Amino acid sequence: MTMRICAAITLLSTLALTPHTASAADEAAEYWFNPSVSLDLDEDTGVELETAQRFRREADGRPDTYFARLWLNQALASNVTLGAALERRINDGAAHETRLIQQLSTRHGILRTRLRLEQRFVESADSTGLRLRPRLGLALPVTEDQRLQFKTDAELFLTLRSTSDGGDTGITGLRTQIGFGYEINPRLSVSAAYLRQQDIRDRRPDTVGHAPVIGVEFSL
Repeated sequence: MTMRICAAITLLSTLALTPHTASAADEAAEYWFNPSVSLDLDEDTGVELETAQRFRREADGRPDTYFARLWLNQALASNVTLGAALERRINDGAAHETRLIQQLSTRHGILRTRLRLEQRFVESADSTGLRLRPRLGLALPVTEDQRLQFKTDAELFLTLRSTSDGGDTGITGLRTQIGFGYEINPRLSVSAAYLRQQDIRDRRPDTVGHAPVIGVEFSL
């Protein structure tokens, strides 16, 4: 490995494991489940139905969240994919939301990048939210056949326009995770990770969620 790759591994692992709390933070435990199914339309184009169930303790005052995203993905090169999605998000006891998403994903050896742009339509909100989410990650083969991989990434949430008048803008969140993915066969993969989600808020304590994440990916 080059020194640059070693530095990237150190940086991402540190981001994934080190608390990034402000002077005070409201912390809580969560559980996330992320099943998805995909279908190739041709060698460069595919569709994917991604779902998620995020369970939280009612006593923490945070709603359980469920969403489904329908993706259309287009490979621009062997290591570059452009995607667009329509998402519907249900928040128990809170406003529901619809999102339009565009993203560009790349692979460079063990390095992974993703740049996502979201337009957020929250029920009864003052305006349409606009958010940019850059992510940098690593995928390191653990076994010679590369079916088992160590994965870690860090993602910033940059709010360009809030969904509420006077809402926070700028860096409003940081998501880090670290875990493993395993390819059971060419059609089925599973993953397990620890995720830390920090919502960064002006003039208020940050909120921090700690979640084990179980992922299941199936290709038709």
